[in-house]
Amino acid sequence: MSIRTIVWGENIHERTNQVVAEVYPDGMHSTIAEALNQDPAIKATTATLQEPEHGLSVERLAETDVLLWWGHKDHGGVSDEVVERVAKRVWEGMGLIVLHSGHFSKIFKRLMGTPCALKWREAGERERIWVINPRHPIAAGLPDHFELENEEMYGEQFSVPEPLETVFISWFEGGEVFRSGLTYRRGAGNIFYFRPGHETYPTYHNETVQQVLRNAVKWAHNPLGTYAAIHDAPNVPVEKALEPIVERGPRLHQAGEAGYR
Repeated sequence: MSIRTIVWGENIHERTNQVVAEVYPDGMHSTIAEALNQDPAIKATTATLQEPEHGLSVERLAETDVLLWWGHKDHGGVSDEVVERVAKRVWEGMGLIVLHSGHFSKIFKRLMGTPCALKWREAGERERIWVINPRHPIAAGLPDHFELENEEMYGEQFSVPEPLETVFISWFEGGEVFRSGLTYRRGAGNIFYFRPGHETYPTYHNETVQQVLRNAVKWAHNPLGTYAAIHDAPNVPVEKALEPIVERGPRLHQAGEAGYR
């Protein structure tokens, strides 16, 4: 079965900025989805901020293996209800790939638990991306480095938790460096943050960037499916303890009663 993938795009700059519209006439989300669909193992569709429930209904997310997220201008316009819905699915095993300015998205900050802040400069600088974990599945088939002639600079310090793995580090023409490919796990879900993707530049048309995204979808996919039991918090009665025990103190809850949340 193909990896069921949604590319979520804020879809504002493409409709309001002429430069971005010329680079991505059908929207960044469509360009990314087309690149993913070049791989027969991936079946990618799109969703945008403007759709009902931002295109991320409970039913649709339940049938999604991996979600890619690009946002920038209106992070605050994303419904908190949808954010919690996406977080729940990540905990259950849905993969999440957060792109570029999505570092400030509600969903990324919700799952990281940190400000996710960084230095930045919009000057069309050359970005050299070094593959520092060449045996990682996300780096499969890549050279030891690749370059983007024009990109927005992101610089350290990047206030995110220490990652499980760092796959890429970027150097910029102005001298800054940045951890540009980071992996995390939250609950049963795999998360990958990938830095490149400023909207005024043709980054998502780049073949190497597209290969990274296809690799990332395959890595983020959890073939074991939904782990709904991660939400369970059972009140285990004394008589079902693995070893015989005697109840010895007062308690707040009756046998079988749900705990406070």
